[in-house]
Parts: sequence; C-alpha cells; structure tokens
Amino acid sequence: MNEDDLAAPQASRSWLDRLGQMLAGEPRNRAELIEELRGAQANGLLSVDTLAMIEGAMAVSDKEVGDVMVPRAQMVAVDTDWDFATVLRVVVESGHSRFPVTGEDRDEVVGILLAKDLLRSCSEGAASHGWQQQLRPVVMIPESKRLNVLLKEFRASRNHMAVVVNEYGGVAGLITIEDVLEEIVGEIDDEHDDDDGQVAFIRRHASGRATVNALTPIEEFNRQFGTGYDEDETDTIGGLVTARLGRLPSVGDVLLLGNLRFKVTRADRRRVLQLSVALNGGE
Repeated sequence: MNEDDLAAPQASRSWLDRLGQMLAGEPRNRAELIEELRGAQANGLLSVDTLAMIEGAMAVSDKEVGDVMVPRAQMVAVDTDWDFATVLRVVVESGHSRFPVTGEDRDEVVGILLAKDLLRSCSEGAASHGWQQQLRPVVMIPESKRLNVLLKEFRASRNHMAVVVNEYGGVAGLITIEDVLEEIVGEIDDEHDDDDGQVAFIRRHASGRATVNALTPIEEFNRQFGTGYDEDETDTIGGLVTARLGRLPSVGDVLLLGNLRFKVTRADRRRVLQLSVALNGGE
C-alpha cells in the first residue's frame, strides 16, 4: 500500500470526525458551523444553492427590518384623494400588487390597496362606488423588528406587506414578504419577466405611453423610439437617466430628454428598475 492509498482514507476520516463533532454538539459557535457547512459543500454533501440558502436563513436572524426595507422616498403609494383612473394607471405602470394608501401626508397610512381587489371591483362594476372601499387594514412595525420574527408573523397573519415606522412614529418605508425571502433565497424574478426567462424590456400602452425596463440596452431603446442617445455614455436606459439626474433616482422623479418625458415608477435602494416614457407634455 503506497502513501496515496493511506492519505485518502485519512482525509475521509478527518471529514467524518468533523461531522461527528458537529452532530455531537459541536461546532461551538456560528463561525465554526458555517465553516463545517462550507466543508460539507466542498465535499459534495451540499449544493452551492443549498449552502447559500442556509447561510441566508442564518443571516436573517441578525438583520432588522430597517436593513432591507424600501425607504419612504422610494415607496409607490396611492393617495385617498385620487380618482379611480389615476389609481388604476399607477397600479398598471408600477407592476406592484400592493400599495400603501396615504391621507393628508405620507405619515398617515390609512390602509393597503391590493391590485386584485381593484380589478375585481372593475369586473363587478363597483368601481364608481369608490375604490377606497377596497382598502385592507395596514400593519405597522418598527424598524428594529428582526426579520426572522417578521417572517413568522407574515406567515401566521397571511399579510404580505407592512409599513415601517421610525422611533418618532413617522413612516420610514415599507417591507414585503418578498423582501424577506430574497434575503434567504436571493433575487426573485420580477412578475413581468417573460415565461422563457427573457426580460420584457418595453411594453406599449394604448395611450401612447410605454413602460420600459431600466435594463433596456440603449441600442434597443434607440431602435424602438427613434432616438439617438450615445451608446458609449451608458449601457442601459436606466443608467442614462441616473447619469443625467446626477444621483440615484427615486420613484416619482421626472426627467425631460428631448421630446421624451421619463418618469421613475419603480426603484430600489441601489438602482432604478422601471420607467414610464411618453412624449414631452403627454401622459
């Protein structure tokens, strides 16, 4: 028996010894546990995706709502004074399924509007009676709530959205069950992605407006809209809008470029996600 034959069983025993220690109450702390799990992945006992989800689930218990919420400035909210047509347009353009509804100011959240409730009222011919009747109760939570606790509450109550308040009682932002799950499983595909996995970059509306994914390549945007934006300046239309604004865009920001009017309809903490594009002066 040569040295290689001796080395392989010894390495195997070493891994089995470590696994046995883990099952017997070791490792002694989280860092050692993660090290053992990564060793298990390296030895083929766990897939890369499984390891990532385990680490994500462990990290969730250390994070607070304030770490992952959508900030107030980037919330897509609906005002109680808006007419039905305006509300419906915002729902369609944003692509969201739930919306906080505000009163006189954004610190007064009076309820949550579900897109499916709004559409149901349309099909039942009840839209003219006031969309405000479709509101559901709002759940208020502090920025300091732990994500693992919030996820348990979401599951128990079947609520999928909560409004986050700061220590002074003002609205700090909002968080959805998807935001929490993405901390565990990673980015979840947008509901407007095509079935074949390709992003639907541009969707035209009968009014002449278009909903444009911020990742639309400049070349594709120029082809669709007959524009001549410099393809060397930025790669995407979202990058162009960000560069021209000179800062990270927020929901509701408007930018006029030539004969086109860009309005930010979706954004997260890091980038613009979706734009509404219309001829300058039109909606």
